[in-house]
This record gives sequence, structure tokens and C-alpha cells, in this order.
Amino acid sequence: MLTLRFLHMINIIAVGNLKDKWIKEGCAEYAKRLGSWGGLTVTECAEQRLPDDPSQAQIDAALEKEGRDILSRIKGDSAVVALCIEGDMLSSEELSGKLDSFMQHGKSTIYVIIGSSYGLSDTVKKRADLRLSMSRMTFPHRLARVMICEQLYRAMSISHGTKYHK
Repeated sequence: MLTLRFLHMINIIAVGNLKDKWIKEGCAEYAKRLGSWGGLTVTECAEQRLPDDPSQAQIDAALEKEGRDILSRIKGDSAVVALCIEGDMLSSEELSGKLDSFMQHGKSTIYVIIGSSYGLSDTVKKRADLRLSMSRMTFPHRLARVMICEQLYRAMSISHGTKYHK
């Protein structure tokens, strides 16, 4: 495999706030590790409040409002990866290759989007350069955040030929 020495600025935009200390610490650890390869930032967007038993119209309206907020935070011609259930399931090596491909095509800034428990709006999914599914299993969104941080670090480790990925 060709080792590519690209710098990526990775920005996670996540709907909702983390409250669990251990998850915050895990994300911070991977952000620190990614610092030598460009860096990682996390931006939290407000989750729209919905009633206990929302209608589909209420869910759609909330997703569209969250989607406008998300899209307003994406700068320029950056690459966008949307985490969604209908996305592609990739190996760590394949994810690394996709991130490198973004860089080869002039997109050194990558936004990874994590929606609310109801997902992402269609407008965000349409903006995505890659729709990514982490698994067919369901995970809490806060756990998905630390999992994607680890996978981003693993992908960069693969690109840079370090021993982290086995």
C-alpha cells in the first residue's frame, strides 16, 4: 500500500451535547493524537426538542432545522462524511483510502456529521461526499462519537504507516 503523508483537518459536527465524562475524555484523547496529522475539532449543535410521541412531520421539521444549522457550519469546498444507517460500511483501510482520496482531490478539511437519534435531514445527506454506516447494529450517539474519533485516528495511522493499526 502506498503511504500518503497528508494533513487533514477533521471537524466533527454532532447534534447534542456529551455529558459522560469518560466519552469526553476518549474524544479528547483521540483529538490529541490526531494533532500531529492536522487535528480534530468537535462542534456541538443544539438538538431540537420534540414531544414524547412526535409525528413524522414534527421529526422532519426538527431534522431540517438541525440540518440548516449543520450546513451553516461547513466551510468552503470541504469533504463531508455523514454518519447514517443507510451509508456504506467500510473497513478501516477503506475509510483511510476515502480520506486520502478527499485530500488528493483538494479537500484537506473534512467534516464528519453525527445527527440526533432521529438521524439527519435529507439536505445534509445530499451534501455528503460519503454516507458512512458504522454497523448494522444500533449505538447510542454519544458512544458513536468516541467510536468515530477512534476510527478517524486509526484511518490516519494507516495513511501514515504507524503501528497503531494491526
